[in-house]
Amino acid sequence: MRLSREKINLLSHQVTEKLASIDVVDFIEDRNTIRLAVVDILTKWLKKEEEIDKAARQKIESQKRTIPEGSAEWDILYRKYYDEEMRNMLEGL
Repeated sequence: MRLSREKINLLSHQVTEKLASIDVVDFIEDRNTIRLAVVDILTKWLKKEEEIDKAARQKIESQKRTIPEGSAEWDILYRKYYDEEMRNMLEGL
């Protein structure tokens, strides 16, 4: 999923504020440092998601016959390959 820099910043502010509102959470860094870490995490996850999407699409394109995007078969294969790639990525963590 593609998110603009503004949306990532908005999300980072919301996450930081939510964390700050939880009584058992104490920041050992200032809020902006935490917010910047959230931006970094979100950016890295979105980049990984783009890589997974690209890999799933390449697997579909490598089929012997052309499968039109948007067809039921394409959707099923995309979900299957996307899930496989996501599992592989998570196992590598």
